[in-house]
Parts: sequence; C-alpha cells; structure tokens
Amino acid sequence: MDGIFGKFAGEASNWITVFDTPFYPDTLDAAITTYAPVVEEFDELCREARDSVDLYRRIQSSPRHSRIQLLRVFRKYVSPDTSVEMLKRVSKTEQTVSAWSRRFRPLPEVLSRIANRPQPDEALIAMLDEHGSRGEKGYDLTEAFFLWFETEFADANWSIAGPIRAGRDIDLREALPNYPKKTPVDFVLKDPDDEPRVIGFARYDTDRGGSQEDDRIGGNERRLREILAFAEANSMDLKVIFLSDGPGLTLGSMWVDNATIEEGGKGRALVTTLKMAQAGRISIDWLES
Repeated sequence: MDGIFGKFAGEASNWITVFDTPFYPDTLDAAITTYAPVVEEFDELCREARDSVDLYRRIQSSPRHSRIQLLRVFRKYVSPDTSVEMLKRVSKTEQTVSAWSRRFRPLPEVLSRIANRPQPDEALIAMLDEHGSRGEKGYDLTEAFFLWFETEFADANWSIAGPIRAGRDIDLREALPNYPKKTPVDFVLKDPDDEPRVIGFARYDTDRGGSQEDDRIGGNERRLREILAFAEANSMDLKVIFLSDGPGLTLGSMWVDNATIEEGGKGRALVTTLKMAQAGRISIDWLES
C-alpha cells in the first residue's frame, strides 16, 4: 500500500475499523446482573456508616475490584467533584479526606436520595456498565493487530511483544537498555535475531476533539523525537509505528495531524490503521529497510 498517511485523508472512512457497540437497552439485563450487587453493597455500607467520611473509609477497606466499582457509585452520590483516580488511592485516603470531605454530600441526604430511586436503579447501572466497557475497543484493536502480525510475518521470523489485551505496558527501559526515561509502549516488533526494531503505540478513538486531540498529537510527536534521538545516539536501527484507528480518527484535524507526525519521522515513522496494515502498509520491506 503505497503513499504517505495524509494521502488517504479523502477516503479516511474507508480505512478505519469499527468495532460494534451494543445498542441500548439490549445490554441492560446483563448489566443488572453484574452491577446490581455493587449498588446493593453501596446501600448497605451507607446504612452502616456514621457519616460520608466513614463511608469513604469503609469503601477503601473493600477488596480492590469491588472497591473501584463502589467508588464510582460514591462519586455519583457523594463527591462528583473528585475523580475516581483521585479517590481510589488507598495510601492517600486521609489526604483526600482532608482536601475534599468538606464537599462530600451529607450521608442523611445520600440515604434519602437512594430511597427515592427505583430498585434496581437502571439509570445508575447503565452508567456503570458504560464506564466498564471503556477501553475494550482498544483491547480489540491490539488483539487483532497481534494476531494479524504473528500470522503475516511468522515465516520471516519477526515477532511481536506486549500485552495483547489488558496488562502492563512495556516500559521502554526494559526493551531498550539505557533508555533514559520511563516510557510505556504498547508493543515492540523484533527481527529474526530477537532485536527490537520497531516501537509501537496503539490507540482506538471512538470520539476525539479539542484539547484532547492536541495533547495526543503533541505527546506522540515528543515520543517519536525522543526514540529517534536515542536510536541515533546509540547507532540503533529503530522505527516507530502509531497504530491509530476508530471513528474519532476522522474527526477534526486528527487525520492530518497524524500525517504530520509520520512526515516528521522522515521514513522512520509510520501511521496506520489496522485495515491499512493488512492492505500492505506494514510490509517486510518496510520493517527491514
């Protein structure tokens, strides 16, 4: 598949991968089975707690998986100003209490609001279910790419390393000895001698725009510069792939901005969707060039 990434901007919608999203309310029955126990447990903890701060501390003492889901409910009912990322740090529980508890909704009011909700609370359960599925399409993308790459380049003895779905990203310091800073990457392509040759970043965007778009592009440009500078300083043959996909890629200036990143790599960077890769955009000639 010849041509720079920007060449295909006019036909972008033909090259993106769309992983199906379930229709509402088709998934609600399954969501109730999964999340109704969480909502019930939150209700029980509310009745046992002395106040909203005590409720938060009790949730922080719960097992990790249920704790994260309980914190999502806690945020909705008690502390919408705080993110789950902020709330979930067990080691900083008291710091969070000190900084934010003055904005916690009083527990009697929380109990009153719960009492006025239908049981099961389908609206709350639907929100929990939607949040729980975030990231799944990104996992679908990387899994499909891994399977395709392993099949396509097995005869050439190239290999791919990294978490296929959920799992800890590769720290570039582990893949490249002496790399100066912590940099999580999604995959590393290795040549027949098991040497890292291509560093890969993957992202699936269902939606994208505004400052988020700018942050993404700026971050990728910085990573590309750092990796190529390291390769040059250490006389290494390294390339970078940005596996970018999803409907969000067709919004705003995303396609053009990604093309700019590729052009900045001067032949050492490649931006591709999964369909483009499968159509030949990632080839043995490019890998070995």
